[in-house]
Amino acid sequence: MTLLSLDAVSKEFHGIKAVDRVSFDIDRGQVVGFLGPNGAGKSTTMRMITQFYDPDHGEIRLDGVVLGEDSLAAKRRIGYLPENNPLYTEMLVTDYLAFVARLREITGQEATSAIDEAVGATGIEEVYYRPIGELSKGFRQRVGLAQAILHRPDLLVLDEPTEGLDPGQRLEIRRLIGHLGQARTVLLSTHVLSEVRDTCSRLLIINKGEIIADGSVEELAAQASGSVHVLVEIDGQQVEEGIGALPGVRAVVQRQASGDGRTALMVTAAEGRDLRPEIFGLARERGWTLYELHQELRSLEDLFLQLTEDAPNGAPADVSQDEGGAQ
Repeated sequence: MTLLSLDAVSKEFHGIKAVDRVSFDIDRGQVVGFLGPNGAGKSTTMRMITQFYDPDHGEIRLDGVVLGEDSLAAKRRIGYLPENNPLYTEMLVTDYLAFVARLREITGQEATSAIDEAVGATGIEEVYYRPIGELSKGFRQRVGLAQAILHRPDLLVLDEPTEGLDPGQRLEIRRLIGHLGQARTVLLSTHVLSEVRDTCSRLLIINKGEIIADGSVEELAAQASGSVHVLVEIDGQQVEEGIGALPGVRAVVQRQASGDGRTALMVTAAEGRDLRPEIFGLARERGWTLYELHQELRSLEDLFLQLTEDAPNGAPADVSQDEGGAQ
């Protein structure tokens, strides 16, 4: 059932169209990745959903109700973590969350329960009585997530929640988002494709203010042109030669040996070719022991580059392939 719906939503700034007739629906329980180059319209779209901006044209509905028709009720059902994560650094975490609860008109025992739940969900117990200004970037992001879920929102909107974090902190926040997404609908803006793969059930790609792709990660990865990569780990004789002889195989590269007699290979196949059934059948036929067989989603990066290759300034600079956030 649809929770959030955008219908031909547009927004201009000083005559420049930042968002151009964007339309999409998000169902309850989905964790949706929102991806695009710098200046593509991601943050503007999120700010309209959270009512920081009003659309110039089109409508945004929450449970079928236009946001502007019952603005306060909608805000009570939406949690938001902006990209810059504004916090009062001189406040203790406990005082800050109590302050947010009062702003949300949550008082008494309900406030105590809501804060306890948010603190537990985000894992900030150890810094609960510390000043925010003394916290690491990772814990500050956790505090930001805690305030975003404090009022138990139906929809959680996260704008670049792992920006500026080191790889370990990214992994922690990604796991946390996955956990939070089990109980609510999440719209997640990111430029780190590994987060999309591991966290999201669906992907929206926006470029120059328009939605240019919408579907599951697997569906969109399958649309990308180029090679398909399959990782294989097998114990057997003449494995490399046997797999290399399969129709459609372009290359077979041996990866680092495991030291226990297994052969680890990266197999490159022609576009649209799924070698996994044939490799499985060959292994069974030749008596090989198959330890690993999966297709890597490298083509997701290829798809992003294809769809946004004409982005402003000539390159989609707002995408990373790893947890380190390399641009």
